[in-house]
Amino acid sequence: MSETLPPCPECSGAYTYEMGALLVCPECGHEWSPSAASAVSADERGEKVIRDAVGNVLVDGDTVTVVKTLKVKGSPSGIKAGTKVRNIRLVEDGVDGHDIDCRIDGFGAMQLKSSVVKKV
Repeated sequence: MSETLPPCPECSGAYTYEMGALLVCPECGHEWSPSAASAVSADERGEKVIRDAVGNVLVDGDTVTVVKTLKVKGSPSGIKAGTKVRNIRLVEDGVDGHDIDCRIDGFGAMQLKSSVVKKV
């Protein structure tokens, strides 16, 4: 056997085998097609992927919820946890790790860190 089969995409098990047109992992029972295994994700291509506080991938236009209360300079109340932010825009090189541009009702245009939001 000269070819090496890819590891399982679910559990990273190395003992995958072919069964007809599918690849199977005996460790977790996951089955997938070889063409799906050859599809390369954005992470593997080296492109920057922005993720929220729980690991979901964010894209332009998403709606997110703020997961912790944030202090805002010049505002007595700040942004409370649970505030919904609609139609976000992702920024590659944000200031101080702020990688989301958005408009928050009652506050106006702001920049947020992806680590303080959760995709809805």
